[in-house]
Amino acid sequence: MADEKREIERKYESDDSGLPDLTGVGGVANVLDKGLVELDATYYDTADERLAAAGLTLRRRTGGSDAGWHLKLPVAPGVRDEIRSPLSDSVPDEIAALVRARTRRAELIPLVRLRSARDVRHLVDADGALLAEASVDTVTAERLTGKGKGAQWTEIEVELADDGDPAFLDKVDKRLRKAGLRPSKSPSKLARALQQTGGRRHGSGRRAKPVTAGDHVLAYLREQRETILEYDPGVRRDLPDSVHQMRVAIRRTRSTLRTFGTVLDRAVTEPVAAELKWLAGELGADRDQEVLADRLSTALDALPDSLVSGPVRKRLTTWSRSGHKKAHGHLVAILDSARYLAVLDSLDALLADPPLRPKAAGKPEKVLAKAVHKDLAKVSRLVTEALDLPPGKERDLAIHEARKKAKRTRYAGEAAIGALGGPARSLAKSMKSLTSLLGEHQDSVMARGALRELSAVAHAAGESAFTYGLLYGREEARAAAVEAELPGLWREITSGASV
Repeated sequence: MADEKREIERKYESDDSGLPDLTGVGGVANVLDKGLVELDATYYDTADERLAAAGLTLRRRTGGSDAGWHLKLPVAPGVRDEIRSPLSDSVPDEIAALVRARTRRAELIPLVRLRSARDVRHLVDADGALLAEASVDTVTAERLTGKGKGAQWTEIEVELADDGDPAFLDKVDKRLRKAGLRPSKSPSKLARALQQTGGRRHGSGRRAKPVTAGDHVLAYLREQRETILEYDPGVRRDLPDSVHQMRVAIRRTRSTLRTFGTVLDRAVTEPVAAELKWLAGELGADRDQEVLADRLSTALDALPDSLVSGPVRKRLTTWSRSGHKKAHGHLVAILDSARYLAVLDSLDALLADPPLRPKAAGKPEKVLAKAVHKDLAKVSRLVTEALDLPPGKERDLAIHEARKKAKRTRYAGEAAIGALGGPARSLAKSMKSLTSLLGEHQDSVMARGALRELSAVAHAAGESAFTYGLLYGREEARAAAVEAELPGLWREITSGASV
């Protein structure tokens, strides 16, 4: 069974002068010599180094106190989540699953072996509590594929203690720089080993600045494709907001394919867009459950105890946990499916050989603006139709359709920001305000449906349904308030639209 650890560290180039005295730096009362540790790690990747290209590292390491399989996922500069699994002869299934969106069907093979002699120091405060671990690593790298080149170097690492204050590392950094050390040019030992043993140099290239309409659309699509891949491990690990962020990236991708049909041939992109719709829908079950549970819990917390009749909170908690567990289990199965990998493959293929239409070579200011205007006109029609309907189910459905089209227009504006600048940014912001308001309405519709179900179950169990009815009435009032606010917001948006 894998476990997880947040790793916050700094790496420095070393000229073999060793670690300077850090006593007194940031509350360091003592520097404890913990001796020399011999570490032996074999790093795995696909033959074309897909993990390294994404900043991920996967190793099997012996020696030290944490021997086993380690997968490191980038979070921010100097911050990584380390997923650990016990030693075994092959890559553990739970580790392989976390990188499957990157590796697809490619085999993970040993690429590099790193042997390190680690001279360890513990930086402790006056109470003996660990602040950080500092080490001087003498590294020998051996390439395991191709010509098998080798390399050697020495580096210094300072890793923050669990739950430590990252500001402490800034103080240590100041002292180390004063002693002549400089931050490492490589983000990891593996990155340096690959570079020095003849591997690819990752993360150094930059794409050309977008010029044509096609350039801008493809750049936006590449960003969304990368976001989908980045959040895949978080969704599998059930990290907060991961489902939402991955789903948004999928929707942005699908919306862009459909909005800019004059740039990319819809006859080619439509099958990809259809599969992305399926994937977003599968993600939606988990996300919708999460949003509903949070909304109902917040509403319940706002009620005085005198208005909470029966075991409402317990029933809501049980419903929430049960629904999430079921939805998450289904979602992980989807991410392990051949269909999901095929969606990723088709998106990669589309970006590698985009079906550009003649207008893709045109001026983005003209081509993209026209597409955004077309989407905005559809939003206008749908909002107007919704406002003309009387309150009720038909209006609810019409408002939901307007919301979906407003989201598409928002994403179109985002994709056009690089070409159109301020006007596109302003439109995207306006559409975000509109979708937030309409989203509040849709959440109210969904919440009322959930409350009806919960009320029926409670009634069947002989419990009072009073509180569910009260919450239902409040949700109706929230929806009515949105409907009353919508005309004014829409007038404000249309009067300021200038793309």
